[in-house]
This record gives sequence, C-alpha cells and structure tokens, in this order.
Amino acid sequence: MEWLEASTENCTVQRTLDVVGEKWTLLILRDAANGVSRFDDFRRHIGLSEAVLSDRLRKLTAAGILRTVPYQEPGSRSRNEYRLTRKGWDLWPVLIALRQWGETYAADPEGPVLDIHHSACGAPVRVVVECAEDRAALTPRDVTARPGPGAHRRS
Repeated sequence: MEWLEASTENCTVQRTLDVVGEKWTLLILRDAANGVSRFDDFRRHIGLSEAVLSDRLRKLTAAGILRTVPYQEPGSRSRNEYRLTRKGWDLWPVLIALRQWGETYAADPEGPVLDIHHSACGAPVRVVVECAEDRAALTPRDVTARPGPGAHRRS
C-alpha cells in the first residue's frame, strides 16, 4: 500500500495537533517548561485574553499535559498553579525542535531570547532524530516510511 492510498483518519500527528497544535497552546507549554505556573503570569507574559488562556489551560489539564496544584497567597483566596506532567514534559523535545528550527530560519538579528545549554559541559542543546537500535543520527534519506498497522485503505 502506498502512502496516498492510506487513510489518515487515525494519524497520530493529526491527533497530537488536535491537542497541542494551536499557537497559544505551544506558547503556554513553552512558558510552563521555563517555570511559569500561575494564570496571571501566563497571561501577562504571553499576552492573551483571560478567556483564551482559561480555555487552553482547561484543555491541557483535561488532556493530562498539565496538572493543577492549589496555592494561596496570604489574604487571598485559594488558586491553582499549572505544572507540566510527565506527559507534558514529553513535549519538551518538540519545543526544542521548534526553537532550533526558528533559530535557523526565523532568528532575531539580536540573538535568541533564551540560551539552552547542557548543564554539565555548557554545550548548546539540539534535537536529533536517532535510530532506536544503535542511536545513530538520521536524516530523511536514512529512513523508510511506510503505512503502519493502523493505516487503512482509502475508500
């Protein structure tokens, strides 16, 4: 079966984008990965409306990507912080890959807003696609893509 003959109704890329494929969602995840956890801080830093932020935080929490943790400032009512779950942290390489692409093709002439380096040696961090067996770095020319068991013929 060729790729164009396969149905993409069950595509994991499409299903992932249904959850995290919106601009504001990715910016919330970026900020959460960099330590932002409170509603007002997300709103102020990203610059989106309360309604949109509430909607995105609700969806990310329902998807298990963020979890809520109650906190209370002295003299104020109890509120929730939003923290990445394991499932949320598993999106970190996606954010690093987007950053890496952006620094190559959409960079600010003044340089990056955030430098990410390996704590142990100080080298820049980058995303690499690798073979699960021998961990060799791969390019698109090194792989074979074919419809998997979840692919069905298009009608």
